[in-house]
Amino acid sequence: MIVDCHTHIDFLGDGDGPAEHLAAVETVDVCIVLAAAAESSQDVNRKLSEYVGKHKEKMVGFAFIEPTKDKISVKNLTSVSEKLQLKGAVLYCSSCGFHPAHSRAMRFYESAQELNLPVFFHNGAADTDAVLDYAQPYLLDEVARQFSDLKIIIGNMGEPFVEQTLSMVAKHKNVYADLTIKPERVWQVYNTVVAAYEHRVMDKLLFGSGFPLGNAGQCIETLLGFNKLLGNTDLPTVPRGNIQSIIQRNTLVLLGIKDSGQEIAGG
Repeated sequence: MIVDCHTHIDFLGDGDGPAEHLAAVETVDVCIVLAAAAESSQDVNRKLSEYVGKHKEKMVGFAFIEPTKDKISVKNLTSVSEKLQLKGAVLYCSSCGFHPAHSRAMRFYESAQELNLPVFFHNGAADTDAVLDYAQPYLLDEVARQFSDLKIIIGNMGEPFVEQTLSMVAKHKNVYADLTIKPERVWQVYNTVVAAYEHRVMDKLLFGSGFPLGNAGQCIETLLGFNKLLGNTDLPTVPRGNIQSIIQRNTLVLLGIKDSGQEIAGG
């Protein structure tokens, strides 16, 4: 089973919409659709819910939450998970300008843990107004220690702080990383995968495309051809089976996401 843990869709009409997204995810069995950061989390989450609700056998939605502004009680999050049927949350700490361990964010994690909602930290965007300090994966150490049952995904391998990400996933059983690669960046792809292999954390990596910035088919092709990336060199290689395991990992089971439609899709 191939699960793309990182896709987006533009509901404002300025970019890739439903048709493009549907075409892109044909390559995979299931995809996670992350709500974009927006002025109104209610509006974007409602639109996301309507979209993934039409494709339950194929899609899982993660709600956009801004802990410093949104209502973050168990009651309010229950509405997100039950009424909107969104199965996780995505936070944009650097873009929204709050520390991952902000007091309100910590209260949000408590509620998310109680409701078994995984949290995706999306801090890889090159937003000129973003606070890069808040994108550092090591800041999640306090969160992972205090909420050991909360499933945490570090998006985009925590770029540009990949080494911090590798340390975090090695240290915490509840922390995973999203291996969203850019096939055209051959040297970066090579170093990221080899570093993960040498840190012995390949089992903590989840496959993602980053659509619309990436394409699942191209990402899969690049990863499966990983050992050919640098041609006839003496540089270290990574066993193909380890890479296939990332691509075929059942991320939904790993994150504890329950949904009848997805269970059918996953066999």
